[in-house]
Amino acid sequence: MNLRKILLSLAAGSIAFSGAAAQAQSISLLRDAEIEKFIDEYARPIFRAAGLNEDSIEIVIVNDGTFNAFAGGRYMGVNSGLLTTVDTPNQMEAVIAHEAGHLAGGHSARSQDAINKAGRSMILGLVLAGAAIAAGAPEASMAALGFGQQVGLANYLRYSRGQEATADQSSVTYLDRLGHSSKGALEVWRKMRNSQIIRSQQIVPYYQSHPLANERLTALQQRAEASPYYDVKDSPQSIERLKYIQAKIRGFLHDPVSTLRYYPLTDQSGPAHYGRAVAYYRTSQMDKALDEIRTLTAAQPENPYFHELEGQMLFEFGRSDEAIEPHRLSVKYLPDNALLRINLGRALLGSLDPANREKAVEEFKRALLLEPDNGFGWFELARAYGELGDEPMALLATAESRYHAGAEPAANQFARRAITRLKSGTPEWRRAADIIRVTQPEGESLPLPEASTESVPGPETIPGRDNKRPEVPDPIPGGAK
Repeated sequence: MNLRKILLSLAAGSIAFSGAAAQAQSISLLRDAEIEKFIDEYARPIFRAAGLNEDSIEIVIVNDGTFNAFAGGRYMGVNSGLLTTVDTPNQMEAVIAHEAGHLAGGHSARSQDAINKAGRSMILGLVLAGAAIAAGAPEASMAALGFGQQVGLANYLRYSRGQEATADQSSVTYLDRLGHSSKGALEVWRKMRNSQIIRSQQIVPYYQSHPLANERLTALQQRAEASPYYDVKDSPQSIERLKYIQAKIRGFLHDPVSTLRYYPLTDQSGPAHYGRAVAYYRTSQMDKALDEIRTLTAAQPENPYFHELEGQMLFEFGRSDEAIEPHRLSVKYLPDNALLRINLGRALLGSLDPANREKAVEEFKRALLLEPDNGFGWFELARAYGELGDEPMALLATAESRYHAGAEPAANQFARRAITRLKSGTPEWRRAADIIRVTQPEGESLPLPEASTESVPGPETIPGRDNKRPEVPDPIPGGAK
């Protein structure tokens, strides 16, 4: 299944008004080891407090500057704009707790029930009108509806407002269970209220999918302030960590000139060095970029993300051999991260030393043991096998890459080409056969091509380790940043 389609089906779980229209058009996902770990460390305890299986929920980062998050099924989405807008980790925590309330309440499934009850003839109008309302233009929604449909819309949106109120209250429950403050929730809704005032558009409460921020603030305030944990504060270290995350996002996603204005040279804080490093790198001022990031690695030599950024800078400017050491250090200090290992593998593969090609293959294998559905990792492994002249394994890795990208016809073709060069009964042959079977066009039952009689080394085997590849994973697209 295409991940973009999965995310579009979750728009009803959004916490903000302005992001839904953009989500209805397209969704661009981000991968970043540092940001993912930051969110994950806050989300897992909340999922446990909500009675959710923390390992069953996938969090994705959306490249969208609006203050927004959404959840449904087994997915939670966090906009980059949410991370740069919050002032404290507790505010982000409050949003995650709210979305966990949607997941624990099964609201995405119930939303579908509510839509179905509105009647088949109304559904298209509901979708179009809902997008307009979410964007803050209720008057535009009326053009999408007839008089009878407006009644169905109002009933559905009233149901949605009830879900939001329930998720708000659940968020306080989960934070109380963790002994964390729910003050961040009040601060978030104050931000939302101010945003609604600034937009200065007439808002009709009857046609809102979410309660107005002022209503949410009033409903939450008494309970939040009564909590014994209300005055619990974020640690200075956690606030500093958030500032580094924000600097990184601004550096990569905002205009470099704007970033350099936000972090002037007079600001010698760590986040300012981080933001300037990325801004200089994006404007090809490599000497300045390296000076900034090396200031940080000197101050925090065991921070894997600073080494990762230095390696990325060097690699993308064609200095692959120089990039190997910083990427190696990033893996040393965070060995169980697939993205960092893929970056190291790419640097090794780009090296002028042919001996590094075998090392690159090993790094890609290790990364794929950690994240078997990473299509980009499989693509890079295919390139590495190609560099070594190992065509059967290059074809198999390409089939894996296409499979995890959702391109099933191409995956089937590459797996069929690979299986004729793989020895029957080997793990590699079985994997190719599995891909062929699960990507077979519906209604067709083509026989497997005949296998080779030669033995080929396995992609799941790393010398010196007893590794066992998992069975065929669900086709969830992934990739490195």
